[in-house]
Amino acid sequence: MLTIAIVFVFLAGYACIALESVIKVNKAAIALFMFVACWTLFMMAPGFYFPGTRDAVGATLEAIEGCLGETSTTLFFLMGAMTIVEVVDQNGGFNFVRDLLGTTSKRKLLWRIALMTFFLSAILDNLTTSIVLIMVLRKLVPSRQNRLIYDAIIVIAANSGGAFSPIGDVTTIMLWNGNMITAAKTITWLLVPSLLSILIPAGLLQFGLKGELQQAEDESMSTSEQELKAWERKTVFVLGVGGLIFVPIFRYITDLPPFMGILFVLAMLWITTELFYAHLKVDETASHRVSRLLSHIDMATILFFLGILMAVSCLKQIGVLTAMGQWLDSVSGGNHYLVTCIIGIISSIVDNVPLVAGCMGMYPIAQAGDLAVDGTFWQLLAYCAGVGGSMLIIGSAAGVVVMGLEGISFGWYLKRITPIAFVGYLAGMLGYWLQTLL
Repeated sequence: MLTIAIVFVFLAGYACIALESVIKVNKAAIALFMFVACWTLFMMAPGFYFPGTRDAVGATLEAIEGCLGETSTTLFFLMGAMTIVEVVDQNGGFNFVRDLLGTTSKRKLLWRIALMTFFLSAILDNLTTSIVLIMVLRKLVPSRQNRLIYDAIIVIAANSGGAFSPIGDVTTIMLWNGNMITAAKTITWLLVPSLLSILIPAGLLQFGLKGELQQAEDESMSTSEQELKAWERKTVFVLGVGGLIFVPIFRYITDLPPFMGILFVLAMLWITTELFYAHLKVDETASHRVSRLLSHIDMATILFFLGILMAVSCLKQIGVLTAMGQWLDSVSGGNHYLVTCIIGIISSIVDNVPLVAGCMGMYPIAQAGDLAVDGTFWQLLAYCAGVGGSMLIIGSAAGVVVMGLEGISFGWYLKRITPIAFVGYLAGMLGYWLQTLL
């Protein structure tokens, strides 16, 4: 009965998270409640889940601490990456993006935005990339009506770009931290499928764009940009974005967890900006220093990941995820293409973080085959969970933030973009399959 109660709490909480806009309760609060409620129910009869153990309570506490340790590596990585991006942005490091996108051709702008978003989201997280590109786009295309197609391509490209990079999306970070995938092989195998998932939608959407557009006038530099010299802003950009690219190399050289590499980059960036601001008065630069920018981190998002990952770890501990994995295998006949494709479609409706966390619990790493490290299942899971979120505007963090910033309706996206995104999604899977034949 306790197992049923734990599963019910999880499913009820999951439903509330999916209906966040309806019930008006922040999903982080629900996730934290799920986390505590699931483990509280577990603790009511720990001996049932640890049979033959003399100290079942102690074993439960060790299990919680172990799960928390695994979860914290992902959380610290995200916190470090979010802070680095905030520092680069606040110090004018993304000015080059606006300069590279400048054109009066509607179709050229579409392709530039698609490719820029794709490659930026492979380095940054797709949420941050979407915000940066939307802000830049507003300066280039003042009319909201004219921006809708560009907004949609930003959503698709951000999700596709994050899918092939070990640091481009929360789900790939989770799989990378969990040693299901490695950086080099993930990029090698998923770059082409991810490119197909954005090139085909962009190619289809360009037919709806014709003629030239009138650009908005350039705005004057912000205060933060004026406080740093041009070479200092470039240094901040190189240290920040270059440091994010260096993280996989850091792990390869040192064999240390990725979160330690990201914290090392943050420390170097922090020290550098402090030296740059040393000649200015503290009160003039307080809002741009890393110590102040740390407060800009979206703690609600961090707590959401904490709650959902710890709740999923409870399901893993009681054996539910293993049983689900066996059921999916039996239903699909062991066809991991079908399983991951379904997971990707589901990720357009519900959050892909718990989906991937659930799969990590359902399927243990094997010595060989599709479930081995860098196996077909894990690589397709990274692709499908990331790209699948593009099929609905609410299917990804990038989609949700663009929907909020630009006021895009669910119906418009469903009618105009969903079919195109789905074609790109299937094309990417086909591209992956063709690669395996070569």
